[in-house]
Amino acid sequence: MNILMMTNTYLPLVGGLERSIESFTKEYRKRGHRVVIVAPEYDNSPKHELDVIRVPALQNFYGSKFSVKFPIAGFFMEALGDFNPDIIHAHHPFLMGDTALRLAYDHKVPLIFTHHSLYEENVGNSETVKRFVLELATGYANHCDHVIAPSESVAEMLKARGVETQITVIPTGLQLNQYKGGAGKFRERAKIPKDAFVVGYVGRFSPEKNMPFLTRAAASFLKRESRAVFLAVGSGPSEAELLKYFKKQKLEGQMFLAGELTGEKLIEAFQAIDVFAFSSRSETQGMVLNEAMAAGTPVVGLDAPGVRDIVRDKVNGRLVAHESEEEFIKALNWVLQHTPAERRKLSAEAKKTAMQFSMQRCAGKALSLYESLQTAKGFQGKAEEKDWFPFMQRAEAEWDLLCNFTKAAMDAAFGSNEDTPMPASAVPEKRP
Repeated sequence: MNILMMTNTYLPLVGGLERSIESFTKEYRKRGHRVVIVAPEYDNSPKHELDVIRVPALQNFYGSKFSVKFPIAGFFMEALGDFNPDIIHAHHPFLMGDTALRLAYDHKVPLIFTHHSLYEENVGNSETVKRFVLELATGYANHCDHVIAPSESVAEMLKARGVETQITVIPTGLQLNQYKGGAGKFRERAKIPKDAFVVGYVGRFSPEKNMPFLTRAAASFLKRESRAVFLAVGSGPSEAELLKYFKKQKLEGQMFLAGELTGEKLIEAFQAIDVFAFSSRSETQGMVLNEAMAAGTPVVGLDAPGVRDIVRDKVNGRLVAHESEEEFIKALNWVLQHTPAERRKLSAEAKKTAMQFSMQRCAGKALSLYESLQTAKGFQGKAEEKDWFPFMQRAEAEWDLLCNFTKAAMDAAFGSNEDTPMPASAVPEKRP
C-alpha cells in the first residue's frame, strides 16, 4: 500500500505528534508498505531521509513550533513523481491539511485525518481565534473520509462538537520491548542520589502544558520532602520561568534539567523517575503518559482529556480531580508513602496499562482501517457530496477576515509594524 503522510511539524522536532508519525511509519515500512512523508524543511533537517519530501517553509513562525509553507503551486506533483498514493493521511487541519484535501481530490483516494491536538488551546487568549480554529478543525474533519482520535475522551468530544464523519480510536503505539532495564544508568550520569525520590516531567516546557501550575506544585512538594528531587526533560518557552522559580525558592540543588533526550537515553530517564507529574489539560492522548507507564512509572495527573483514558486512580497512579496545588501535592505524597512492595505493585499495573498500546497492535488497527477505506468511492465522491469547494472558499474568506482582526488587535497592543508577520500558530495559512 502507498501511504502519503502530511504534517506541519516533523523531525528533528521532538514531540508527541512527531514521534507518532515516525513510529507508525517505521512499523508500516517493516510490514512492506511504502510511506512518503511531506513535512516542512528545517535548517537542521537530516540530510539523508527515506521518502521524506521537505517543503520550503518559514520556521518557528512568530515563536511557535509550526512552520509555514511558502506558496508552492505545482510543487507536489513534481516531488511525488511516480508515487501514487492509495491513502492520504493528514495530521493537521490547516497548512499541510489544505494541500492534503486538494491531493486527495486530485488522486481520487480516501483522506484520513488524525485529530492530534486540542488546537484551540494553543492559540492564545482570543475567543475569536479559538472559535475560528475549533470550527475550522470540525469542518475539516467533516470533509474527510475518516477521522482518527487518539483516545475515547477525544472521540466523544469531537462528536459533541459536531463531527459527523466516522471516528476510530487509535492511540500511538510503543515498542514495549525497548522499555527494559533500570534507573541506575541515568541517575548515575545525572548525579541524582540513589535514595532520592524523583518527581519527573518529560515534554515541552510551554504554557499550554500548564507548566506554571506544575512548577509551583513540584517546588512546594520538594520543600516539604528534602530527599525529593525534580527531573525535567525537554525544552520550551517556559524553561526560563521554571529555572527562575526554583532559584527563587532556593531549590536549585533539588532540580535536574536534562534538556531534550531521544531513544535509549529518554527511556532511561523515564526509568529513573519514581512518579511522573503531569498537569496539562490540552492532551488528546498523552503519549508521554504511555511511555512513563511502559517504564513502570506511575503517573499523577490532572483529570483531563487524554489523561483520564490512561490513569486509573489508585491503581497505576492518581487522577487529581481539581487544579489544586494542595491536592496535587497530596497525590505525589501518596506515591511517596508507599512501601517498596506497594510501589512494585503500582509499577506492575502501569506496565499492564502500557500493554494496551503496543505499536504492533495500534499499527495493525490503522492498516486495517486504510484497507477498508480503499473499497470506498474515495475522497472525490465525498468532496462533491459535501460541497468541498464552497467549504474551501468559505475558509478563504474567514481567513481574510481573521487576518484583518488579528492584525488590528496586534497593532492596538504593540503598535503598527509592517515588517512583523502575524502569528502562524494562531491561524491557518492563506490558501492559494
